[in-house]
Amino acid sequence: MVPQTPLSVVHYSYIINSSLQGCKLAAATSQMLVKYASGCYICVHGDSLTILQSPEFVSFQKGDWAISGEKIPDLVALTMGFSVQEDLSWPGLQAGPLFQRPRANVLVVVRGVDSLALPQSVASYPLENPVPFTLDSVAETIHSLFAEDTPVVLQLAPSEERLYMLGKANAVFEDLPVTLQQIRARLSQDGSVLASLPLNSLSRNAEADLLFLSEVQVLHDITALLQRHRHLAKDHSPDLYSLELSGLEELSRLYGQDSPQYRDATAILASVLQKFGEDVYGLYGNSAVVEVVTVKTFEAPLTRKSRSILESQQISNPGSPYNLAYKYNFQYAVIFNIVLWLMIALALAVIVVAYNLWNMDPGYDSIIYRMTNQKIRMD
Repeated sequence: MVPQTPLSVVHYSYIINSSLQGCKLAAATSQMLVKYASGCYICVHGDSLTILQSPEFVSFQKGDWAISGEKIPDLVALTMGFSVQEDLSWPGLQAGPLFQRPRANVLVVVRGVDSLALPQSVASYPLENPVPFTLDSVAETIHSLFAEDTPVVLQLAPSEERLYMLGKANAVFEDLPVTLQQIRARLSQDGSVLASLPLNSLSRNAEADLLFLSEVQVLHDITALLQRHRHLAKDHSPDLYSLELSGLEELSRLYGQDSPQYRDATAILASVLQKFGEDVYGLYGNSAVVEVVTVKTFEAPLTRKSRSILESQQISNPGSPYNLAYKYNFQYAVIFNIVLWLMIALALAVIVVAYNLWNMDPGYDSIIYRMTNQKIRMD
């Protein structure tokens, strides 16, 4: 029989080295997972929503709460004091005073960059699911509620020559260049931004550079026209501005993100947007909300869903096969309060009438009953 010998020092050292190597491998794996997760987070949440200016009664909380791109119209509506169909479960915006609303809301969408180095801002939030959106619903709400006051509604995308004006905007921005040909002609006139901007590597003859400079010129002309019509900021109807800039996207596609043209354009746009927000905020008496949405690329093209009016199948609740209505909608609170206080008023009226009838003194009959009784006695 072979006697059993205890483990030698070599065996112990081998076991210790194996365990140390396993720990190192686990640590390296965890570090790689952390880096991968952080990289994915940066990739998903690279786009941002920046609140450039905001009045004191519109409270934005600082934090890293992500907001979906399709919820931006609801956020704009809530900042202006309007109701939305679905509650916005986002902690970045706090409830404000009931009888105060900003006089204007300005939303600038910048395509081709995930963030801008804005010197001063109220708050910034990551943007997830960057799908294209419009403020048509907010514009329709303003038009329906303040149709008699004719508020200013301006939606402009210079690169696509897309323009929508409503109310007093037709008179105020009548001279605003909207087509690329008009904007380029404006760049060659006196008072253009070419005389005051440090172009550096940007060229006045390149097509993509002129597109970017044209968008900067539009921002300058909007503030100039608003300063000329200062009375618009003193009326009671809120104004809405929606601008979409894609000049950086063209520069990135042509020169690349590491090119000096792209870097110079990014710095110019950041300073121009900062001044644009301050000017609009001051023109409206420090009662305007200015947001900047920076999007690298949109995930899907903007499509409008249509529905036939002859459609026979109308299911109010798609999640229910029995065609049941939703339990609540956005008018539930209004209807509930109307029914509640009406029932309380009717109940109080019934109680008051019943109390007076019960305690009525028969001796105090009206003149009609007295005359009737006297005639009966005389007969």
